[in-house]
Amino acid sequence: MSDLKIRNLAIIAHVDHGKTTLVDQLLQAGGTYRENQSTQERAMDSMDLEREKGITIKAKNTAIHWNGYTINIVDTPGHADFGAEVERVMKMVDGVLLVVDASGGPQAQTRFVLRKAMQEGLKPIVVVNKIDRPLATPMKVHDQVLELLLDLDASDDQFNAPFCYGSARDGYFMNHPEDERKDCTPLLEKIVEHIPAPEADPTSPFLMLVSNIEWDDYVGRVAIGKVLGGSVKKGDSIYLLRGDGTKVQSKVMKTFTYAGLATTDSEGCGAGGIVGIAAGIENISIGETLAANPEQEPLPFVAIDPPTVSMQFSINDGPLAGKEGKHVTSRAIRDRLMRELKTNISIVVEDTDQSGVFNVSARGAMQIAVLVEQMRREGFEVLVSRPVVIYRRDDHGTLLEPFETLYIEAPGDYTQGILKILLNRKGLMEHMDTEASGRVFIQATIPTRGLIGFETELVNLTSGHGIMSHLFKEYAPHAGEIQNRTTGTLVSMDSGAATTFSLQALEERGILFVGAGDAVYGGMLVGENPRVGDLPVNPVKEKHLDNMRSSGKDKTSKLSPPLRFSLERAIEYIDADELVEATPQNIRLRKRILDASARKRAQKGGDDRSTRG
Repeated sequence: MSDLKIRNLAIIAHVDHGKTTLVDQLLQAGGTYRENQSTQERAMDSMDLEREKGITIKAKNTAIHWNGYTINIVDTPGHADFGAEVERVMKMVDGVLLVVDASGGPQAQTRFVLRKAMQEGLKPIVVVNKIDRPLATPMKVHDQVLELLLDLDASDDQFNAPFCYGSARDGYFMNHPEDERKDCTPLLEKIVEHIPAPEADPTSPFLMLVSNIEWDDYVGRVAIGKVLGGSVKKGDSIYLLRGDGTKVQSKVMKTFTYAGLATTDSEGCGAGGIVGIAAGIENISIGETLAANPEQEPLPFVAIDPPTVSMQFSINDGPLAGKEGKHVTSRAIRDRLMRELKTNISIVVEDTDQSGVFNVSARGAMQIAVLVEQMRREGFEVLVSRPVVIYRRDDHGTLLEPFETLYIEAPGDYTQGILKILLNRKGLMEHMDTEASGRVFIQATIPTRGLIGFETELVNLTSGHGIMSHLFKEYAPHAGEIQNRTTGTLVSMDSGAATTFSLQALEERGILFVGAGDAVYGGMLVGENPRVGDLPVNPVKEKHLDNMRSSGKDKTSKLSPPLRFSLERAIEYIDADELVEATPQNIRLRKRILDASARKRAQKGGDDRSTRG
């Protein structure tokens, strides 16, 4: 079995440590690009959003052919909100490539994915990348990685991981930092030598665990996984075996394999390879088993973390609706959300009893924000609410809410501030370590509600040096009220274009979200009020000129630049009675009820603000 010339591996790295550039170099070394072909940088980041944010959102497959070996590479997301993608990948591979920055060393998000790999018993190869940088300390990083492996209870085999040093950007890797800087061969040799061949039996009947799903417009759902036994080709009769014991018989309509940057129709796939199978089974899901033998027991699978937060999507009903986007109807929004469900298994979309309003549930606010951002770019206008957690009740009627294990890494000077944020958000510290360098590692349990907006607060407190990741832990009794925002807002009473004259007066009241000339309307949030509560203001008032001197003064007056929110920050910032209006051109914050008198009536009538999230 071990003579299969196949190697399946996942790439693990912290955001911006060079993982996707490394894949590009391996594709180049494997001859994916012809000599005269222009290479697309960061080929694995196929979504525009991934290119901009520098993060990987979807796990993706590729393969290179080198010296008679097929090396299947799966790129993994580093952000904890996309943990479902990571867990599935570990079932498809036999080893991991751990990429760490030669100056930054291993980071918190590296720990999150590496922990999953260690638990699956996968062997790592460590790539110390960016050694050409002035502040690079490759041997120090070597020691930090070994400490990390010890922390994660690595076995002896995992701890004795081989190391490679180099620069993915410049296309060379060496066995030692002082070796000749030539090409990628040392890394490819290590992959072939140290990553075990897949445990797969070519002589047994076909068997595969579905580890990912893609959508093809011609053949529908495509189930992707590693062939654990036998082989598969078009026309074969196969069975889908579900965890509940039900079986669905079907015929293979098409098989796909992955090479370079393309997904290609294939003649079939043998044991150990990674393959996509279209069998016309409409509701095939990740974690299910495909087999030639109907008597086969379903294979075990990592349970995917349940959705823990939910947000409402609705049509834009504001005064500026339809002026900036081309998809504005509830039907267009619903169709788009249903399309997302076909490939994204960690979200749930439900219709509500309100027309044009949909509930979208996922693992975290970041995951839903990515979907909203994609929709904006596709020309949609949509209103989204603040994330609320999904509660449950146990058999005794006790209210339960989701809790997460939170990992924080930050300079030691900020420890007191971090512990204070944790306390305010009902977090409970479980473990704290301080490194010789002064960096602190904190492990805590926190309600998922407490995580909404946590990252922004941490980044602000630590001037960008704090890093966090989190894993779903359990549903447990409700932890009590958490205060969301300690400030109020400046709410526009009027519609029109914001004027410099008016905004200058408002600057004394708080931080502004709009600049001179921006379109505003009644009920829109135009700034932050340091005191709790909403303050009605008029940002469109013109100056009445009474003499020449004051008119000249107005032209020379300077306004501070307004605070412009990113989509994730806006979603975390708003309160339960507010919404984010996302259009292709703008992100605006507004009240759910735009009319001031209707808003007052709703508040007197006892709206449900305090019970939402």
